[in-house]
Amino acid sequence: MVANIRTVAFSGIEVLPIQVQVAIAGGLPAFTIVGLPDKAVAESRERVRAALGAIGLALPPKRITVNLAPADVQKEGSHFDLPIALGLLTAMDVLPKEEIDGYVALGELGLDGGIAAVAGVLPAAMAANSDDKGLICPGAQGGEAAWAGGAEVLAPDSLLALINHFKGNSPLVPPTPTAPLVGTAGPDLKDIKGQETAKRALEVAAAGGHNLLMIGPPGSGKSMLASRLPGLLPPLSAAEALDLSMIHSVAGQLTGGAILSARPFRDPHHSASVPALVGGGMRAKPGEISLAHHGVLFLDELPEFNRQALEALRQPLESGRAVVARANAHVTYPARIQLIAAMNPCRCGHLDDPALACSKAPKCALDYQNKISGPLFDRIDLHVDVPAVDPLDLSAPTPSDDSATVAERVAAARTVQRDRYEAMKLNGVTCNAQVDGEALEEVAAPNDEGRTLLTQAAEKMHLSARGYHRILRVARTLADLESVEDIKRLHIAEALSYRRIAPGR
Repeated sequence: MVANIRTVAFSGIEVLPIQVQVAIAGGLPAFTIVGLPDKAVAESRERVRAALGAIGLALPPKRITVNLAPADVQKEGSHFDLPIALGLLTAMDVLPKEEIDGYVALGELGLDGGIAAVAGVLPAAMAANSDDKGLICPGAQGGEAAWAGGAEVLAPDSLLALINHFKGNSPLVPPTPTAPLVGTAGPDLKDIKGQETAKRALEVAAAGGHNLLMIGPPGSGKSMLASRLPGLLPPLSAAEALDLSMIHSVAGQLTGGAILSARPFRDPHHSASVPALVGGGMRAKPGEISLAHHGVLFLDELPEFNRQALEALRQPLESGRAVVARANAHVTYPARIQLIAAMNPCRCGHLDDPALACSKAPKCALDYQNKISGPLFDRIDLHVDVPAVDPLDLSAPTPSDDSATVAERVAAARTVQRDRYEAMKLNGVTCNAQVDGEALEEVAAPNDEGRTLLTQAAEKMHLSARGYHRILRVARTLADLESVEDIKRLHIAEALSYRRIAPGR
């Protein structure tokens, strides 16, 4: 007898349908799994054997063959345990084939017959829903699967509970969507004294989704400013929350079956490798740039990052996608991020302070800043100096603008942008940093005075076409913050003040 159980494999966040075919035939006792299984799948034999034994069932002394079709797709992960066990139970006439046929199954089996959590339940549930199939998943992730909506979800804690459900002895209760994870309140902008220019640039970055680079000596507050950015950003929309949660689900980083509701803030250490930032490894997992999708990627001590890792960010920053191409895998992850970077002006950090600067200044600054390539620097919209804080500022009264006040202004500007691009039917464009081409020329055309200033500045500063367009995007955001439609000379001038010649050049 041959039993067929539906399950899935993953290529990035794309879900690939897989058929688990189980055949029990005469011959010498054997248990073979074929169809390009990796080590975790090949070890399913022993986990399935022990799990069945724990509930009082023994494998028949016959030749058992498990085929994972299509056979030319690499099968990775422990989530194939449950569909293999269900295939065996169906082939042994323990479970009815007709009822199992309407489900997609995934889950890892414990030696005691329990079903453990696995990665990728949310995208698997959404794929099953689109195919009008139900989903069988670990009990701990039933609330995650329920967010897909529509599909029937069975979330047993053990293999025995699932058998009792299909036997009608103890039906499983359908899970309900787990409440989204709510991020804790972050630090407040009012805690930062001084740095008014940097705080203004941070507000502009939040309002338009722009990339930002802060340059200043140690202790000037660059990391403090970056950590305040999530508190200024608008909340995730429902579509963005599902989109982000699917990536974290594939990466195995959703906890408690709850989807994410707060924009991510990822701050990897500067020792991070290319696969850690962009994605890759043996299973081509998402990197930091994809885990920060719809959120913030903060790179502190930017020149200290591996040069190759930084250059790998160039394409994702433009396209909003991280493409992982390997000999055995070619996957694409979403990576629509806001890059916030911070750096010292030189290795010692005190280039502008003769009393503290090292003996190699200013040559050390040229060598240090040259670690950032011109093309990467050109992809950053806002460049702002963050000087050392004046002691008088530290004793000044608390600033009046807290994070909540600034967030209201940011939300108003974002609403204007969202409504504008929805009216223009630009799918996927929600803020000024994402608009391009003819649409940018339509929405960010300055008045005559502004255009004259921009043309003169472009010639003097040797702006690339990319840099020219990024000036227009920032100017559009500045106008949106003032709730005006026309982009004036003043907006162009402020946008230009955030643009400087690349470091070390």
